[in-house]
Amino acid sequence: MGDVVKFPVPGSPSELLWRESVGAVLREERLDRGERIADVAGRAGVAPQYLSEIERGRKDPSSEIFGAVAGALDLTVGEVARRAASTVDRGSLCLAA
Repeated sequence: MGDVVKFPVPGSPSELLWRESVGAVLREERLDRGERIADVAGRAGVAPQYLSEIERGRKDPSSEIFGAVAGALDLTVGEVARRAASTVDRGSLCLAA
């Protein structure tokens, strides 16, 4: 009972949201492949504006949308999650905001 878990203060510079990390992975993969947002969004069945918001960490997509976008980039959800997890420091990730 003596252990206190400190959560990051929203808006602090060290805070990294899970959706931001996932979005960065998706954007990096898309850019590495030389693809436009409209192309990936079309294959995933989402609006380009929505994919842009996901990539910028502004939207937290449902598991179905997450899977569709990952699949449109020939990735699995697990691969995206592993890459996202490897980009964050332990203790500086916020899963909810």
